[in-house]
Amino acid sequence: MRPTTFALALLLLLAARPPARACSNLLVSRGATKDGSTFITYTADSHTLYGTLTYSVGAVYAPGAMREVIEWDTGRRLGEIPQAARTYTVVGNMNEHQVAIGETTFGGRVALSNPDGKVDYGSLIMLGLERARSAREAVLVITSLAEKHGYASEGESISISDPKEVWYLEIVGAGKGAKPGEGAIWVARRLPEGTISAHANQARIRTFPRNDPGTLYSKNVVSFARSKGWFKGADKDFSFADAYGPATWTSMRACEARVWSIFRRVSKGAWKYLDWVKGKEGAEPLPLFIKPDRKLAVQDAMELMRDHFQGTEFDLEKDLGAGPYHLPYRWRPLTWYADAACDTCAKEKDPKKKKKCLDAKRCVQYVNERSISTQQTGFSFVAQARASLPSAIGGVLWFGVDDTASTVYVPIYAGVLRAPKAFAEGTGDFKTFTWDSAFWVFNAVANFAYSRYRDMIVDIRRVQRDLEGSFLARQADVEKHALVLHKQSPESAREYLTRYSEEQTRRTVDRWRQLLPELLLKYLDGNVRDEHGKPKHPGYPKEWYKRIVKERGEHLKVRKLKGELPEEELH
Repeated sequence: MRPTTFALALLLLLAARPPARACSNLLVSRGATKDGSTFITYTADSHTLYGTLTYSVGAVYAPGAMREVIEWDTGRRLGEIPQAARTYTVVGNMNEHQVAIGETTFGGRVALSNPDGKVDYGSLIMLGLERARSAREAVLVITSLAEKHGYASEGESISISDPKEVWYLEIVGAGKGAKPGEGAIWVARRLPEGTISAHANQARIRTFPRNDPGTLYSKNVVSFARSKGWFKGADKDFSFADAYGPATWTSMRACEARVWSIFRRVSKGAWKYLDWVKGKEGAEPLPLFIKPDRKLAVQDAMELMRDHFQGTEFDLEKDLGAGPYHLPYRWRPLTWYADAACDTCAKEKDPKKKKKCLDAKRCVQYVNERSISTQQTGFSFVAQARASLPSAIGGVLWFGVDDTASTVYVPIYAGVLRAPKAFAEGTGDFKTFTWDSAFWVFNAVANFAYSRYRDMIVDIRRVQRDLEGSFLARQADVEKHALVLHKQSPESAREYLTRYSEEQTRRTVDRWRQLLPELLLKYLDGNVRDEHGKPKHPGYPKEWYKRIVKERGEHLKVRKLKGELPEEELH
């Protein structure tokens, strides 16, 4: 499929979805991994995002060819820009040169929005993948296009990796009426070797070095903030995040907390930043990079994406909202009022009237925790890139759909010739349920498991680990064979890897279809059947019974009638 056609198909598919403000990314430098890979991860979280694996074939274009730009989140046509002389093949969020890109939206100041911008963040990601052979080049492609044509989106944090480097880019618009060539404001940092980073819907680049090959930035990055009165100090003290995407208490708790939860799982020293994510005044900010206590493998990156704040005071399995079976999810909205009258106030569109109403009723707003793993994930990936292998073999997009806690990451190689059918565009949508779609099969299992999560997730993880473990165990042999084929014929190696990725996708989806009736048979009607099919009645957890007694104990308390016969004398 030609890139322009691909982009149109993707954008029409996603035309109805609003901007996704709930994604999470992990970035891991080559020096922080066990095998010298680089990793970035991405969870594409939206209640209206149907998870698919897109695929576009690179092409050569004649001089004067134009590339249509359609806004990723809305389907709105933004215009046309000159097409590149050639583009590269892209599978999902990785191209044929092992360049991978992910993102999270942080929004930033309303004044930075540019209604006349011609390139949005989603199109820039695809343009970067289509046109770049390295992560650094992708940074320059994205930023130069945004500067030239005007950035049309809210503030974005963008992860970009190749086999040798990992870059962290933050970009905002320059507001309505931006000057030609100054249509975006941005800064990019290369991860120092041996470090990791993360972002989750909050701007994180604060001060940054000048005259450093590991730092790139727009010429107006400080001057624009000065012109708006958002910064008045010395250049060396300028903070991009504070000027363009200042934090709020809610963004600390719902966004920075996710970054902290990754950091604290790989570095004991990260616990000292707990006060920062709790929004305490004067707390030390989370650093942009940290050095993990140990080097990470690809399976570590997968597990970090399955985080529910386990073992912390934010643990989603511990409070009343988790229900009796410790469900680590909270249905939206994320913030809420306990008083129905306050809900009415919150719907008021006029900001002044809304504030007056909330103040008059003394409304208190509450927030549910937001973990990395969440129910509304459309798709997620762990992008693995390696300089020691040809790009078709060295790049692996470990791809999964739906909830990261219960998904299976399947190896999709950078050199594949097509997307596996179960992941491909056109296999189902939000109006068409089909057992051929991995998205629907995984959602069916996950949504059933939410009813008795504590027990069912154990069965799910057993199968999940069997499948992922088998992929990881076979990886070296598969790639050894692919390398032999590559030396004979690169196309033969690509066909072999395509078939392998398709086979593992089929195997995974087939096993997940089988898993649903297994769970239904075992947990039918609130029972738990043993290995012989005999139903057991384990009841609710004791701590849940205690909560019931505290609230309704007198009403539910068993009493005896006067003269009632003893139980042992009755059937």
